[in-house]
Amino acid sequence: MGFRPPFTGIHAIAYALFDAQERIDREAMRRQVEICLRLGVHGMAALGLATEVSKLTVGERRSIMEWVAEDTAGRVPLAFTIFGSSVSEQVEQVKAAETAGADWVILQPPMVGSFGAPEYIRFFGRVAEATGLPVAIQNAPAYMGRGLSAEDIRELVAQHPNICLIKGEGSVVEIRQLIETTGGRLPIMNGRGGLELIDNFRAGCAGMILAPDTIDYALAAHALFVAGDEAGAEDAYREMVATTVFIMQSLESLICYGKRVFGLRAGIDIHDRGPALRPTAFGLELVQRHAERLGAYAFPR
Repeated sequence: MGFRPPFTGIHAIAYALFDAQERIDREAMRRQVEICLRLGVHGMAALGLATEVSKLTVGERRSIMEWVAEDTAGRVPLAFTIFGSSVSEQVEQVKAAETAGADWVILQPPMVGSFGAPEYIRFFGRVAEATGLPVAIQNAPAYMGRGLSAEDIRELVAQHPNICLIKGEGSVVEIRQLIETTGGRLPIMNGRGGLELIDNFRAGCAGMILAPDTIDYALAAHALFVAGDEAGAEDAYREMVATTVFIMQSLESLICYGKRVFGLRAGIDIHDRGPALRPTAFGLELVQRHAERLGAYAFPR
């Protein structure tokens, strides 16, 4: 736990990779982390929406924490998303993340019911008080059906200073509004597969958390943007955006088709854990086309 916020750059969120019997595949998970690290990601994360966390048992979540921590080996900041329907369940998962060696945690709103902002503020605050780790709030109302406004987030952060990051899943306009409402004092890590990538940087995002399907192109675009070459960054983004649009039609599409694009590029067989969106024959043709256009992962020397 040697890294402290702000966490910047392009971070990878691991897919849950299953074998043909729908069991978590240890070797495939190791290979995924190795690919991300060799590509030069600025951080690793797991157990988010892309990791299909709601389909995992508590034991499987803990195994993934231990595996990803072992394979990351302290080389980059490590985050785990915390999933749970009660304060006690989330606190238990936070303690497991601490034990595994997380540098920060990302709290998801409980996926039960739908409540007003004060209830979520109390919920997040009680979980945050149980840890000394830096805490981020995942604010993804479009994907999760529940979330907080920019003003709610400002109030939450004022009450709990270790809540010091936001994991967003919103348009760049929404992200910019959040940055302005919090006075630019709260680092934002957006996602959405990298949609509006360059404009997210322009809006002031500290970084992005992305599944690994096109993450090499996002890394190249980010490096160019940081170097001041916005035109080059835009060119790099254009290389990935068609695939990103194809993948990011929905969360189910990301897990079905995005994971398969990753699998073809990485040489890893992809199996679903039901219930799942099953690929169509045409969808698989598109996966093949996108994977061939992107090419196999090319690792920096």
